[in-house]
Amino acid sequence: MTISQSAQTAALAIFSVLATLAMLLCIVTASDSGDPADFYTGYRALTPWTNGLAVAGDYISAATVLTTSGIVALSGYDGVVLVLSTVLSLLLISAAAEHLWRAGGFTLGDILARRMPGRAVRAAAAGVTLAALLPFLLVQLSVAGALVSFMLGAPDDGVKAVCICVVGALMIGYAAFGGAKGTALVQILKMVILLGASLTVVLIALGRFHGSTTALLQAAERGSAAGTAYLHQGLEFGQGATGRLDFVSVQLSVALGTACLPHVTMRMNTATDAGAARRSMSWAVGTTALFGFFVVVMGAAAAALVGRRLITASDPQGSTSMMLLPQVLGARFPSLGEAVLYAAVGGAVFMTLLASVSGLTLAAAASIARDLFAHVIRRGEATRRAELAAARWAVLGIGLPAVVLAVLVRRWNLQVLIAVAFCVGASAVAPALVYSLFWKGFTRRGLMWTLLSGTGCVAVLMTFSTAVSGTPQSLFPSHDFHWFPLQTTGIVTVPVGFLAGWLGSRPLPTAASLLRHPQPAAEHPVPAGVHDAPTGE
Repeated sequence: MTISQSAQTAALAIFSVLATLAMLLCIVTASDSGDPADFYTGYRALTPWTNGLAVAGDYISAATVLTTSGIVALSGYDGVVLVLSTVLSLLLISAAAEHLWRAGGFTLGDILARRMPGRAVRAAAAGVTLAALLPFLLVQLSVAGALVSFMLGAPDDGVKAVCICVVGALMIGYAAFGGAKGTALVQILKMVILLGASLTVVLIALGRFHGSTTALLQAAERGSAAGTAYLHQGLEFGQGATGRLDFVSVQLSVALGTACLPHVTMRMNTATDAGAARRSMSWAVGTTALFGFFVVVMGAAAAALVGRRLITASDPQGSTSMMLLPQVLGARFPSLGEAVLYAAVGGAVFMTLLASVSGLTLAAAASIARDLFAHVIRRGEATRRAELAAARWAVLGIGLPAVVLAVLVRRWNLQVLIAVAFCVGASAVAPALVYSLFWKGFTRRGLMWTLLSGTGCVAVLMTFSTAVSGTPQSLFPSHDFHWFPLQTTGIVTVPVGFLAGWLGSRPLPTAASLLRHPQPAAEHPVPAGVHDAPTGE
């Protein structure tokens, strides 16, 4: 589909306005107290509803907006269940919101070290944080380059590289200057624009079917070229035994892992108190559920009105379906109306990309500065100003290599990295948080076993999964070295993470205990006459 010149101009104008406004918000709210706590928590000055919008903004990433809507457009039922698992994940973590706030601190290492202090715990927590966030950040930057260049009507490699660099520069500026409060305001601005633009698209799309969701789904069945299979499980992952296992594995990874990612849990500490943290999560869950409904409607409308052929011609994974839909809907309006609708959706997607990458960068930088620099390298003796300076330099140290790497791999299909992030969250972070917050018998050894085994198991199985090699959709489609038959690892690695924590917390047998409780001797034939010996002998 061809993007009109007026739509491209309007999109470029709104991109410039939003990027400038977000940077001004970060500069105005920049922490000048020299206290890293203010940088990490934003002075804990947000009300429950604003903090809830910020949590929802951190939670709703570009993957949720673009990838999930594309799966709904192309695969129907599988995408709808993915949306439900996404909402369920935030609902589950909301049950622990007050406990996370009371645990204190600002990073995953702070939460875990509250009960089990030590440099090894801090180092392991920082490693898991980076293992979960850096792949996700790389995907967001890659998607940003592809989508911004597409929205500007110039989807060639050179423009993609420039767009990645521009988004990366903005990301570094937002995180370094704004800290938690600045990025929270960016997230709130993003959610207001995203909800407003999505609601407009949903109302116009439903209007095309006279408000009938039945008519919409029937049209989506035809447009998806899948017929009645569109409303049944199997289009995305297959209908055989392996496909059903993969389907369960994905939902398990999303439900347990998404909300446990460190950049989301970090937002619990920006509430004023424990009760405010709980109320913030109520706002976040409600906002996420509402947007999830919008994603389902927009995905189905894209299948119905744009059609599978045009969606896959633009992007085989369907990530551009949300940008193709306003073009079709806007065609019924004068050219100005089409440009405004396209620019509004484009601006919402652009803000989603900016907010996502800045939130991820801030959380990763906080872990490096606080866990590694302040507590591992400086052994807890770093000054507040030194830690704050380290956090801002860490933003640059993370952002620049991520931008360079995203430019180098911009032609690759990086969807596997989303699975890596979710699986690490579900297999390492989730068990560690559950045991640390709710099990008094959890030990340091159990914690280390959970973090290391969960992350290590994900790394090994994902490397040899079909997401990396063996299929045309793999990261390396021309190679085949897979032996793990699924695209995600959650169905195996989540039980491994929980089991490792339980086993590691069990007391190990010692030499003294073995002597007190000797193993029964092996049975041997008894010589004849032994039992007949007199007792006095």
